[in-house]
Amino acid sequence: MGAGKSSVGRALGKLLNLDFEDLDDRIDRREERSIAEIFRTSGEAAFRRAESAALEEVLAEMRRGSRRVLALGGGAFVQAQNAAALKNAGLPVIFLDAPVEELWRRCCRQAEEAAERPLLRSADEFRKLYEARRSGYLQASLTIDTAGRTIKAIATEIAQTMGFRASKTRRRG
Repeated sequence: MGAGKSSVGRALGKLLNLDFEDLDDRIDRREERSIAEIFRTSGEAAFRRAESAALEEVLAEMRRGSRRVLALGGGAFVQAQNAAALKNAGLPVIFLDAPVEELWRRCCRQAEEAAERPLLRSADEFRKLYEARRSGYLQASLTIDTAGRTIKAIATEIAQTMGFRASKTRRRG
């Protein structure tokens, strides 16, 4: 949370002329309720099942030729089933990192959105969650430090490091 997945993903999509999708938005549409509502009424396990199903759906579309930049929620990649599906798909996964204190500040600045983040309760819980997930995040294809950097600079570094090239025509899908 707070790493900039959606903001950087949108900027990277624009740079590469690819559509951008946030997996959380797909979950909201598929489940016809917000993630906060899923957590509140059905619990985290139900959310993780919905998240895995949505990811499998996107990966199936990508296997059929749909290209896009996809932002995964903070817990998606550290779920073994999801990590395996991404690895089997052969897609690059980028971990956007920053010091946990900076991630916490970013989340707290977004007060309205923070109220809807079920796993954002206290700085101590946030730190514990980050530390528990970090070793999983480090299994990503690429780690980018986002501390104190602009969204555009981060997106540009990802594109350059991964050898991606912006295309001249807009791709849909």
